[in-house]
Amino acid sequence: MEEQTTPLKGRALLQKVKELSDLSRRETAKECGYYNVTKDGQIRVNLTEFYDAVLEAKGVPLDPDGAKDGRGREPTYRVSVHKNGQIVIGSTYTQAMGLQPGEEFEIKLGYKHIRLVHMGDRPEEEVEEAEEAVS
Repeated sequence: MEEQTTPLKGRALLQKVKELSDLSRRETAKECGYYNVTKDGQIRVNLTEFYDAVLEAKGVPLDPDGAKDGRGREPTYRVSVHKNGQIVIGSTYTQAMGLQPGEEFEIKLGYKHIRLVHMGDRPEEEVEEAEEAVS
């Protein structure tokens, strides 16, 4: 079983890639340390990590902010009305606001806009008045 090595980075990576130009991409990535050994001893080559490292070594910024890790999408702060007439606010927004399941909002309709007012942000009298209006 092969022992995991530390992947090469920067100039060392570019030099090694140049030296191994006669090998396949997969073999080059493996020789540069971009692989994992599974529990059963199989070798899994990490081509994506390898390509990212090569681009970074060449000075191509892939993630200038460093914020995204490749999972999910960036929030657009836009929603559309679904065919069933519903508007869904995704978990990205509720997580960003620190909302918990069960928290309540009052829906205020305006001209071409909808405002959600967190029931916990209002004085108790207003909450009671709103509940009476709905009843």
